[in-house]
Amino acid sequence: MRVTDRLDIPDGELSWRFSRSSGPGGQSVNTSDSRAELSFDVARSGALGEQLRARALERLAGRLVDGVLTVAASEHRSQLQNREAAALRLAQLLREATAPPPAPRAESWAGSP
Repeated sequence: MRVTDRLDIPDGELSWRFSRSSGPGGQSVNTSDSRAELSFDVARSGALGEQLRARALERLAGRLVDGVLTVAASEHRSQLQNREAAALRLAQLLREATAPPPAPRAESWAGSP
């Protein structure tokens, strides 16, 4: 899975799980396993360099369970669409978590001393 131009996560490091979507529907409720969960072990990944891993672990600390990041998608009726949505969410989270810190702001001096 391509996250950025410099970061690709091998499919072997991604783990998928499927289950039934919950919600109302009565007789027409979606009975297929269309809900998709995608997990990525940030702490043990070989795709992340040491610096990116440390940055991601720090920035995603509140979302990780034992170093694993999991996202879910169940808004679509199709498992394929939910897989795509989960993959996009995971990629976006990893892009944000591994982005370099912003450059320090230069102080501007308005007015004279």
